[in-house]
Amino acid sequence: MSEFKLPDVGEGLTEAEIVAWKVKVGDVVAINDIIVEIETAKSLVELPSPFAGTVLELMVPEGEMVPVGTPIISIGDPNAAAAAPAAPAPAASTPAPEMEIDLSNPAASGGGEGESLVGRNKADRGPIRRARKGSASPATEAGANTQLQLQGAFAPGGAQSDEVIAADETPVPATSARTPQPASEFVPAAATTPGAARALAKPPVRKLAKDLGVDLASLVASGPGGTVTRGDVEAAASGATSYASAAPAATSHDVRPGQRETREPIKGVRKMMAQAMSQSAFTSPHVTEWITVDVTATMEFVDRLKKRREFKDVKVSPLLVLSRAVILAMRRTPEINSFWDEAAQEVVLKHYVNLGIAAATPRGLVVPNVKDADSQSLLELAGSLNQLTATAREGKTQPAEMSGGTFTITNVGVFGVDAGTPIINPGESAILCFGAVRKQPWVVDDEIVARQITTLALSFDHRHIDGEKGSRFLADVAGILEDPASALLF
Repeated sequence: MSEFKLPDVGEGLTEAEIVAWKVKVGDVVAINDIIVEIETAKSLVELPSPFAGTVLELMVPEGEMVPVGTPIISIGDPNAAAAAPAAPAPAASTPAPEMEIDLSNPAASGGGEGESLVGRNKADRGPIRRARKGSASPATEAGANTQLQLQGAFAPGGAQSDEVIAADETPVPATSARTPQPASEFVPAAATTPGAARALAKPPVRKLAKDLGVDLASLVASGPGGTVTRGDVEAAASGATSYASAAPAATSHDVRPGQRETREPIKGVRKMMAQAMSQSAFTSPHVTEWITVDVTATMEFVDRLKKRREFKDVKVSPLLVLSRAVILAMRRTPEINSFWDEAAQEVVLKHYVNLGIAAATPRGLVVPNVKDADSQSLLELAGSLNQLTATAREGKTQPAEMSGGTFTITNVGVFGVDAGTPIINPGESAILCFGAVRKQPWVVDDEIVARQITTLALSFDHRHIDGEKGSRFLADVAGILEDPASALLF
């Protein structure tokens, strides 16, 4: 029997919620089969099985939040478990040595295959084994291989050679009832001891903490992505308590007749969104400017693109033209594509564009981004936007797809809203709000005619983007939407 412990999926997180089991007791699974969907503070993640065999037990129910390192599923051979009591008892003399893979041997590591995806076991690997103290972590040699590979696939620094916490290998008779044990008994001390995990912080913040004698591991991070900020360190040094707002744990219930209130726990993506928006709103001085634009030419351009053979397999919308206009306008105002590094007291100009699109999902707001959008053609950008929005709607956006954004567009027009004052995504300096496109009366050559009109609203960080730069960027974007052919001038 092998127990699969909840891994840290490369985000530096300490807990996750079991959202949905993809298997049930008695199912036969192979290595790499998806067995469970979990929700971290950033996204939904599907976990593959590191073992092959029969599902013996689902150790954590759906909807429960558990620490990293907690056993969540047991996989093995039920016939072996039943036959185990009939086997002769082992001699009381020196126990047989347990084995583990020696990753220092090239033959065992496969030339770096410890960092490969789960399940890439080669029959001819021929690992060299050595005796060690304690019991082995999974019961089979193949299980040891795959568990080490799983750790390598999910660990932030690649495969690790640290010993895996041993699983209890005592056979359990099929006819005996397993005594339920609280999950906390299975959690390694490192997962429950405060400060055991390395705190996330930038080098200048770490230096400040060292100079002030503040233990980073004792702080609750308030920065984006769970990072410790300079303010957290300074508050701790001054005697103030650094903490993140959290709602008391509560269970969501169906609304009963006469019920006047319902409480829902703040967790996962929604909790991360709240922390990120609060941090951005109260650290970056926001300025928002508005402009009303005649986008009739853009709408006609979109109609022409839809008829072209190259675009028949992708969705074309005004958002595509707006995205391209944003990328082009940044060439004249590169400060828009930058961010204020408070810890280092520097403005960091980005020479690439990771274009984020804010997406509302049932689990909260997520902002996946198109990597290197500035290097893509209009057709490639259309395909990237289609894939990005489809993945977000399905709730399958991964943490890597949401990190590293440099500029964000939020499209409130899809809800029929004209505009708003958006909050800048942490780590960026500006965000553009795209309102609904409506037919309205408009003056053209001193005549009132019906035109397609929309409103754009740009929020930017006024610490390093002044009104002139923000206004010029917004005017350039509006100019391209009014006349798409003017994009040739950029």
